[in-house]
Amino acid sequence: MSIEWYFDDFYVGQEIDMGERPVSEDEIVAFARDFDPQPFHLDPAAAGASIYGGVIASGWHTCSLMMRMVVDGLLCRAAGMGSPGLDRVQWRRPLRGGDTLKVRYLTTAVTASASKPDRGVVRSTWTATNQHGQEICIIEGIGLFGRRPAGGGDD
Repeated sequence: MSIEWYFDDFYVGQEIDMGERPVSEDEIVAFARDFDPQPFHLDPAAAGASIYGGVIASGWHTCSLMMRMVVDGLLCRAAGMGSPGLDRVQWRRPLRGGDTLKVRYLTTAVTASASKPDRGVVRSTWTATNQHGQEICIIEGIGLFGRRPAGGGDD
């Protein structure tokens, strides 16, 4: 796949829609079984008796879904160089089976590297909402991106 996004293409205030993805209770339980086997993620009866009133996705599952959506919607076509980390992850409300997750990428800062002129740092906020527009999760992070090659051509 050709590169469409370089560091030079990002600007503060830029919003990029990462699309939507339906989430099933079966996939919530499958993720929980492997990675976060707490009763309110696994067992409908236990989850129903919990403060959540039903099965909810692990916050890490929500983050993983968001990551996949950002990769599919942006990073797979970008001159990405990875990330040195996240500044914040906040789970605002549970993700449930039957929800449709929508993710928006907001560029919050763009800084060219002073020591490595072939790259720059992009700070962003990813906001996931459900089909009702309610915030599910917010991630603030940092991405490293390569600069557009001399001559402006794509790879």
